[in-house]
Amino acid sequence: MNDTICAISTALGVGAISIIRVSGEEAIAKVANLFDGKNLTEVESHTIHYGHIVSNGEVIDEVLVTVLKAPKTYTKEDIVEINSHGGISTTKKVLEVLIENGIRLAEPGEFTKRAFLNGRLDLSQAEAVNSLIKSETDLERKLALNTLSGKVSKKINKVRGIIVELLANIEVNIDFPEYEDALEITLENLPPRLKEIKTELENLLEESKIGKIVENGIRVAIVGRPNVGKSSILNALLKENKAIVTDIAGTTRDIVEGTVELKGIALKFIDTAGIRKTDDIVEKIGVDKSIEALNSADLVIHVLNNNEELTNEDKEIMEKIKDKTHITFINKSDLPTKLKIDMDVVKGNTMDINGLNELKDKIVELFDLEKINNSNLEVVSSAREIGLIKEALNSINQALDNVSVSLPVDMIAIDIKKAWDLLGEITGESYQDELLDTLFREFCLGK
Repeated sequence: MNDTICAISTALGVGAISIIRVSGEEAIAKVANLFDGKNLTEVESHTIHYGHIVSNGEVIDEVLVTVLKAPKTYTKEDIVEINSHGGISTTKKVLEVLIENGIRLAEPGEFTKRAFLNGRLDLSQAEAVNSLIKSETDLERKLALNTLSGKVSKKINKVRGIIVELLANIEVNIDFPEYEDALEITLENLPPRLKEIKTELENLLEESKIGKIVENGIRVAIVGRPNVGKSSILNALLKENKAIVTDIAGTTRDIVEGTVELKGIALKFIDTAGIRKTDDIVEKIGVDKSIEALNSADLVIHVLNNNEELTNEDKEIMEKIKDKTHITFINKSDLPTKLKIDMDVVKGNTMDINGLNELKDKIVELFDLEKINNSNLEVVSSAREIGLIKEALNSINQALDNVSVSLPVDMIAIDIKKAWDLLGEITGESYQDELLDTLFREFCLGK
C-alpha cells in the first residue's frame, strides 16, 4: 500500500489514445520528474495539462496528463493519468519509463483493491467493477451498476442490522441482567425474531436466481440422435454457419458453441454430437461429450424429426432428460408428418425465417425472461455472495433447531453471531487476505 503503482488502463493495441494510470503517495512527484510542461506538483486537482514525457533527454511522447489529488479519486490516493498516443510501442515505452523511475507495475485489480482497502468501495461493489467490465449484455451492465451503486449492500446491511440488534439485546441480558429497559430475549420470544431473519435471507436467495441468470446466462444443450437437424438449429439461431451441416449421420463429432441474446439474457447454446450407440471411436468420444453437456446444462432442447417415426434412440434420450429442465422440439415441421407423440412439444423448422420463434417463446416462458427484463435488478448475483448467504441461512436454521431443544440463549447466540459474520464477508466488513488475493487476481491490469 505504500508503493506507487502504474499500469496501462486501456486495451493494448492500435488506437487513438492509451491511458497509463499511476496511483500512490508519490504519483504526482514521480510523474512530474518525467513531464516537460507545467510543474505537476503545483497544479490544481482534477486538471489536465499538455506536455511531453521525457527520459534522459529523449522525448517519449506528446501527452495530456490528468492530476487527481486524494481523497477524491478512485483509490483515495493521488492519481495521475497519462493520455498518450495509442499504439503498442508508444504505450509500452511510457510504461517502461515509469517503471525505470521507481514506480511499480500494478498487480491485476490492484487499483480496485486499494479502493476497497481505503474505504472507497465495499467488497460487493469492488466485485461489481469487474462484472461491469466483463458484461456482455445490457442487463448484465444494469445488474453490475446497481451493485456498484451500493443498492445490494444496503439489503445485506439491513439484515445485519436486524441481527446485531438481536445480539445486542442478548449481550445486555447476559452482562447487565439488572438493566430493566432492555428487552429480555427468551426461548419463547427468540423464534419469531430468528424467523424474521430467516425470511429475509430466503428472499435474498430467491431474488438471486434472477441475478445468476443475468450474470451467467443460460446454458442450453441441443441434443438428439444424429441427423435430426441440431446443427441447422444452432446455425439458424446464431445466423451464421458455425456448425457443419450434411445429410450424413454423425457429421458433428465435437461440441460446437455459440451465444444468442434473448430478452437481454445470454443463451449459451451447445450443439452436441448425435447421441447413439456407435463403434466409431471418434464419434463415441463426441457422444460422451454430448451426455456430459446434457448433464451440466440449465436447459436441454431435445430435437426430434417430424418426418420420421419415434425411434428407440429418441426414447433413450427422453429417459436421460426426464428430470432435467427441457423442451421437446419437433424439427422439420415443413415436411410431411410421420412422428406421432403424445406429450407437450414445440414445433418449428430452420427453413422459414420465423421457423424458430415458437422455440424462443417457450424459452422466454420457461425462465420468465419477461419478468427478469422488467425487474429492478437490485439482487445478489455473485457465486461467492450467494454461497455466504446460504451459509448464514444454515446458521439461523441451526439456531432455530437449538431453540427447539432448549439450549441456553447465550449458546444459541453463537450461531446468530456466525450468520452476522458471514454476511459481513459479503461487503468486506470481515475478510481474509487470501480472499482478497483470489478476488482481485481475476481483474485486468490497470483496474
